[in-house]
Amino acid sequence: MTILHVQGLAKRFGSHEVLSGIDLDVAKGERIAILGASGSGKSTLLRCINFMEMPDAGTVTLDGKVVGRRERELTAVRQRIGMVFQQFNLFPHMTALGNVMEGLRTVRRMPKAEAAARAERELARVGLSDKAAHYPAHLSGGQKQRVAIARALAMDPELLLFDEPTSALDPELVGEVLGVIRALAEEGCTMLLVTHELGFAYHVATRVIFLADGAIHEQGTPDEVLKDPKKERTRAFLARHKEFSL
Repeated sequence: MTILHVQGLAKRFGSHEVLSGIDLDVAKGERIAILGASGSGKSTLLRCINFMEMPDAGTVTLDGKVVGRRERELTAVRQRIGMVFQQFNLFPHMTALGNVMEGLRTVRRMPKAEAAARAERELARVGLSDKAAHYPAHLSGGQKQRVAIARALAMDPELLLFDEPTSALDPELVGEVLGVIRALAEEGCTMLLVTHELGFAYHVATRVIFLADGAIHEQGTPDEVLKDPKKERTRAFLARHKEFSL
């Protein structure tokens, strides 16, 4: 079942065309890894899908309904399409529990006790039950990112977008975040993942997309794209990332 249909998505910043007519269908339960060089449009694609950036052209259809055309519906769209950022974006004056509760309280208008119980369940889901009362300043980078994932999960999104979730982490902390994402994949979560962790993409993704110049240059199964790419540009990109292990 296709839950997300993107057609003709385009975005410009001034004279620079960042996305040039992206067409993409995402089925329920799919795990799509998005690869590409810096500046290829990966992050902008995610930000346009949940309307943190407004596309200049094209449509985003969620469960058969075109969304994002009216300002008043954007909050609802962002609840249905959760996003996890590179830099965590946690509120420094709130505990881990408070950060996960915030959307439930302010957007869902959930009673405080109910929101706290839900936030505790999501923190347990990412292995942070013991950090609920800690503020971001007292958490490692990996723990902050796991709080951010718990915050996104608390809103029951139909689709999760990960924008290079490990790029701001020290190498020894990358594994704990990837472990949480792998567990979510095994639960059947639908996700789009922008990443440079090619080995992880190979083992976890159901489809790999390679972006170049704001367009989908090549896509297929992990074996097709990462082991046997057809396009020279994809091969050149992978040649620069020989350290990944299949």
